[in-house]
Amino acid sequence: MRQTRFDDFHCSLARALEAAGDWWAPLILRDLFAGVNHFDELVEDLGISRNLLTTRLTALMERGLVIAQPYGAHPGRFEYTLTESGSELVVVLMALTAWGDRWDTPPGGPPITFSHHDHKCVPQVVCHQCGERLELADVKGHRGPGGRIAAGTRLIGTKLHPAFTAD
Repeated sequence: MRQTRFDDFHCSLARALEAAGDWWAPLILRDLFAGVNHFDELVEDLGISRNLLTTRLTALMERGLVIAQPYGAHPGRFEYTLTESGSELVVVLMALTAWGDRWDTPPGGPPITFSHHDHKCVPQVVCHQCGERLELADVKGHRGPGGRIAAGTRLIGTKLHPAFTAD
């Protein structure tokens, strides 16, 4: 069980990591995207204990990433689906998956591939303005309007470029 919490960090990345939870959360979100939506299916696919899965699903629901809807004739049976927020996070996880495929591919090749509309795609992070793929050498970090010296960002503000202003 994770001992460090990031909810008090004044950092969007730290808060996103807190929302994603732990190592299990991204895998649960991946499974939900893939259509593994029932509790017993998640247990079987992930090999996770029932107690641990219950804890993780509860945390994902509290964070607003997943919702549970009753299904079937038996009470207490739920279908888990991604919320809008959870869906956006899965897209980020797709880019992380593509990174894993490139730099640490499992034996035999990628276990999952993606398509976009009617063509195969490799998820990547692109600029929302120009559509170009983001390359680290081409991107600068700037002090944002909410930046301040706080837990998790004590020095970063001194290293970032001044606030961006369009010419």
